[in-house]
Amino acid sequence: MEVFRSRAVDYDRWYAAHPALYKSELDAVSRFDCRGGVEVGVGTGRFAAPLGLRVGVDPVREMLKLAPRELELVEAVGEALPLREKSLPCALLVVTLCFVDNPRAVLREAARVAERVVACIVPRESPWGRLYVEMGARGHPFYSRARFYTVREVVEIAEGMRPLRIVATLSRPPGEKEEVEEAREVSIEKAERMGFVCIEFKV
Repeated sequence: MEVFRSRAVDYDRWYAAHPALYKSELDAVSRFDCRGGVEVGVGTGRFAAPLGLRVGVDPVREMLKLAPRELELVEAVGEALPLREKSLPCALLVVTLCFVDNPRAVLREAARVAERVVACIVPRESPWGRLYVEMGARGHPFYSRARFYTVREVVEIAEGMRPLRIVATLSRPPGEKEEVEEAREVSIEKAERMGFVCIEFKV
């Protein structure tokens, strides 16, 4: 987590530098209506705040300091959420699983505290996933510490939970002009080729 402590501002600047990608991702997440829920790995609150989530959990204090104050912020790891069982309507994880030590435990904890779980990833075999893997191999400060998954792998990791639907965006490959793209519901096969994918699980 040291890179997030020392580069919290750099992490947050990505959203300002890529507004079309950010808006596209925000649209995808908004389709699941997680208002009043918790974001696990909330970071600087770029998704939780505009989408009306109530609680944000993150282990990095420097990230939480940049998050909007209207969120109830908790410094904790996803593997041990200090929240009551089934106390929230939805648990959201946006590109969180690729940075945690035990994604299975994080999903299990999310399922414990919420009625639904929505996990968003950059699929490893998509053009965007391949780009980030390559950038990580070249030493990118964030991607070099990430482990990317396929959509099918996330479904397998979320043992005991049933996938209800998949919403995806960013069908254009990296290198093309960045434009806002409307999110849409897709199959697993189609999702594997998209740059940002959210899977809703019934607990």
